[in-house]
Amino acid sequence: MDTIERIKEQISENTILLYMKGSPKLPNCGFSSQASQALISCEEKFAYVDILQNPDIRAELPKYADWPTFPQLWVDGELVGGCDIIMEMFQQGELQTLVKAAASKNASAEDSSADA
Repeated sequence: MDTIERIKEQISENTILLYMKGSPKLPNCGFSSQASQALISCEEKFAYVDILQNPDIRAELPKYADWPTFPQLWVDGELVGGCDIIMEMFQQGELQTLVKAAASKNASAEDSSADA
């Protein structure tokens, strides 16, 4: 599987996904730290990819996303943005609403598919 296919798969399989430097518990840059703390404050599960451990993704994702910097937040398969946008949305309460809606929609989808 090539890198772009892997990126597409990660985005489609994870409702809330943060591409960042490091991990939420041990971020390797201030921007990744701020972004992950904002997501943690939303109190919903989210996935992350450490781009420092995945240099191929670090190189290819900016081209795929047409977004040059990290972190990058993806919700429901759509790029939300980087640290500035994440923090602005968080301060205005928009991030919490977006994340909670995505998480509950995903939980509902999982519940209904589990019954099938």
